[in-house]
Amino acid sequence: MRSRDLFAAMILMVSAGCSGVCHGRDIRGVVLSDADSTAVIGAQCELRVDSTVIARGVTDVDGRFGIATDSKEAARLSVRMIGYEGVNVAIPGGGRDVDLGSLFLPEGVELGEVTVNAERVIDRRGRTIIYPSAADVKASPTSISLFQKLALPGLEANPITRSLSVRSAAPMILINGVPSTMEDVNALQPKDIERVEYSQMTPARYADKGTSGFINILLKKRDDGGRFSAWMRDCPYIGFFDGNIQASYHQGPSQFTLSYFPSWRDVTKVYDTTEQSYIGDDFRVDLSQTSRSPFMYLSNPIKLKYDYQPTAKTLFSATFTAGLFKDSRKSDGRTDDSELGFYVNHQKSRSHSFAPSLDLFLRHDFDDKNSLEAQVVGTISSQDYRYDNSFTFSDGDTQAYMTNVDNRRRSLITEISYHHNFSRATTLSGGFQNTLSHSRNTYLTSDYEPVLTENNNYAYLRFGQQIGKVNISLSTGIKMFWMKNDMNKRHFIRNLSQAQINWNVNDKFSIAGDFAYRPSIPGLADLTDYPQQSTPYLISNGNPDLKVADSFLYRITPSYRYKKFSVSADLVYYRMNKATFSDVRYIGNRHFLSRSVNSDSYTDMYAGLDMGISDLYGFGARLSVGFDHYRTCGADWEHTLNTVNANINLWWNKGPFTVAYWRKFPGKDLYGHTVSRQENADALSFSYKPDKHWTLEAQWMYMFEKGGTYYPSWNYSAVNPSVRERHIKDNVNMVVISVSYSADFGSIFRSSNRSLNNSDSGSSLLKL
Repeated sequence: MRSRDLFAAMILMVSAGCSGVCHGRDIRGVVLSDADSTAVIGAQCELRVDSTVIARGVTDVDGRFGIATDSKEAARLSVRMIGYEGVNVAIPGGGRDVDLGSLFLPEGVELGEVTVNAERVIDRRGRTIIYPSAADVKASPTSISLFQKLALPGLEANPITRSLSVRSAAPMILINGVPSTMEDVNALQPKDIERVEYSQMTPARYADKGTSGFINILLKKRDDGGRFSAWMRDCPYIGFFDGNIQASYHQGPSQFTLSYFPSWRDVTKVYDTTEQSYIGDDFRVDLSQTSRSPFMYLSNPIKLKYDYQPTAKTLFSATFTAGLFKDSRKSDGRTDDSELGFYVNHQKSRSHSFAPSLDLFLRHDFDDKNSLEAQVVGTISSQDYRYDNSFTFSDGDTQAYMTNVDNRRRSLITEISYHHNFSRATTLSGGFQNTLSHSRNTYLTSDYEPVLTENNNYAYLRFGQQIGKVNISLSTGIKMFWMKNDMNKRHFIRNLSQAQINWNVNDKFSIAGDFAYRPSIPGLADLTDYPQQSTPYLISNGNPDLKVADSFLYRITPSYRYKKFSVSADLVYYRMNKATFSDVRYIGNRHFLSRSVNSDSYTDMYAGLDMGISDLYGFGARLSVGFDHYRTCGADWEHTLNTVNANINLWWNKGPFTVAYWRKFPGKDLYGHTVSRQENADALSFSYKPDKHWTLEAQWMYMFEKGGTYYPSWNYSAVNPSVRERHIKDNVNMVVISVSYSADFGSIFRSSNRSLNNSDSGSSLLKL
């Protein structure tokens, strides 16, 4: 019996030992910023026994980590992240799993030896997370120049227009999770940008906003905190000025921010030439036109924001925004008309708008798995539009066409959003948005006052799942849009769906696949049924019978990164059924009607390559090349186009000096009957940073454009064929000087846990 008992005891001991070895234990937790309790993404977690590293892990987009180990010895967990002080946690010995809960990292005073010396790129949950290198930040006088250096496929940063685009369209931009504008991006200092989250696919919650792609800019946490920054650029010999001024101050749980972003253009040397025909069943006229068409606009947006954060889990903010915009255009030209002979044309248009709005926002995090956001935005906007087009004929006779209209719009936007983490691998989020608006257009020449109302509802649901190295994101939404346009009523109910699959093969190679279905619902201006004559032959109107355009997107993006080199490819198939475009048809009595109609289909097959290298003895370069095959067709017509486009960016940095060169080789675009081409543009810049406060920069723009920039377009309509060209002589050898200053003082917090920020920019005006 004793030997039998001894044998059984030995079996139990061996089994227990094998169980401990086979199953091991897990060390898990979540890493948060000590400043505002936001997730710290990409923190390095190392488990050590004595001085030996026995296991490693990295925090995900929610700050969570998990480390599996077979060791039962007492150990030490080390958590490190750039810009933060490290944290060490003692792990007791034993075979049980350890849940450390929340670990808070204090801010680091100086980056010192933990500065990012090479660009770090992480792919997480369908997004590319990129940490700009210290060399790229040092060589970037502005935020736009920093984005020019980042290896993000499909992204174009234009230093002349100071804009970002993804596949030639405006992306959804967030700063610290808050939807923001390009003015907000241009006000950022490159040194304040910690990382950028990027995707060519717009997330489900923003799919209803008509944007392309997604950019979330995360700023470094700071423990100083009033801030003042100012930037301006000007070309001293033409009407060209941009600026931004931003000031913020923190007191207790409150923070106040004031922002102002003026922009002014007064372009005088603008020349248009047009060769066109109007062809009807029993009538044809050929026109040859030349004109001088100067234009001016002035934009003065101002924003006052108050944030109140009594605890790390609750944030309330109120933002007042007032945008004042003025636009003035005129054209003095001569026309050789095969029907009416020679005549002189004078055209003027003026527009003034003012749009104050109040934004109220509340967010509450119930715990580390559940959060709720709510927002209400009210806007009162007014817009006055004046249009006068007159023709003086050789016999002295005059014809004039006038459109004077005032627009008054009231809108209320409400949204609620909920996010839940089932685990570090599984997430679920959903939300609902409603827009109510009431617009009145007063046509002063006829006393016609149509009232236009809309009730736009959008509900969405998104599910995300991480399976090993593969992340899957599925989302769907429903858009319910009710519109009443004077005597016309339209109701639309449509689905919006998308899917993303990302496979991180290893730390160098990844593959992303995207699919999206989105409808394009006509707006109030497109549906306005009120004909307005603008020339002796042309009448413009909306189209109450417009149908919804359905678009389908398929994309595959493989990416490879090795040390300082990166390369990615884009293969895209885009199709739009019932695409909406502007068309002209003959309506009899020597008159033609211009309005939006639906074509049969529009397709774009795209292949692109993006390559980059940075910090090679101070040098860096990025090259993007793309090829498009367009096809558009209607019931009895079809057009195709093959085109190539490219962008190149080169830079070199030495100490406080940086030299950079950017060049854009635009391709052509085909849509409906129209082929157009953007401007050839380039910019050579020299920047100097004498200290941490000041940056001086000089840019030489349009260096190789002899005589200025050209914007050609061709229309292949059987009814209204044309060849047009705009020539801007001001855009030649422009020397632009810019100065920026920034200073930090006091103590501040950043409200980085807000992601709702709706605004209303809708209009029911059909401008001629």
